[in-house]
Amino acid sequence: MNNAKKQVITFIILLVVLSTVVYTLYFNGLSHKNLIWLMWCPGIAAIITRLFYQKNLKNFGWGWGKTRYQAAAYFLPLLLGLIVYGIVWGAGLGGVSIENFTNFVAHFLSLPNSLSFIPSFLIIAVAGFIGSAISAFGEEIGWRGLLVPELAKLTSFTKVSIISGVIWALWHYPGILFLGYSSGLPSWFALLCFTVMVISSSFVYTWLRLKSGSVWTGVILHSTHNLFIQVLFDKVTVDTGTTFYFTTEFGVGLAIIYSVAAYICWKKRNELPQN
Repeated sequence: MNNAKKQVITFIILLVVLSTVVYTLYFNGLSHKNLIWLMWCPGIAAIITRLFYQKNLKNFGWGWGKTRYQAAAYFLPLLLGLIVYGIVWGAGLGGVSIENFTNFVAHFLSLPNSLSFIPSFLIIAVAGFIGSAISAFGEEIGWRGLLVPELAKLTSFTKVSIISGVIWALWHYPGILFLGYSSGLPSWFALLCFTVMVISSSFVYTWLRLKSGSVWTGVILHSTHNLFIQVLFDKVTVDTGTTFYFTTEFGVGLAIIYSVAAYICWKKRNELPQN
């Protein structure tokens, strides 16, 4: 068994063990509102794996790479969110309330009064991004720091994207099924849309990681996805009855738009460096 396969298998075993422990703690009373414990399970599993096989923390992709890939990672969720939620708003499938968003930001910052939209947006785009990145960093050390580059030594871009995406999606299932990480839709529908979205987005994450050589593309993309989708678009959008079937991470909107992005990355797979 070659070294890359050993690292992938070891990482997955450690991920399962660590995540099972944390999920068990959540099921037994630990507040699952603080998800940083869970989000760092992939990172800790990856760090232990690297130290065991390499005796160092190299090869995670610590280099910055070309800034255009980092910029693409930052703004892509904002663009995709604008398309999906813009269609929802325009078609009357959901309402719009800027006040909901600005009130949320004010409450989060413990401000006595809400700010207008632009200052609120800038706060989450900068300060909120830093906070989001701390949690996302834990996941991305595992997913795009170790799993993706090691899988890329073993198989094709398509299979790397699918395999890492399936693992990533399954890892979320206990939270969706048992801890309320959902939008309140039927579980089968939420799981289906979420799985399609995650596997599709995995093509984007994988392409950016392999093209840039940097794990920071994953950290940035993961952070801004959580930030712009969950904090901006979901807070601005008002449920009018069926809205959640088209919005949030559990609706068809993001599943479709990330599938389009996945296809574009798949078409550009030949631009990636060959191992």
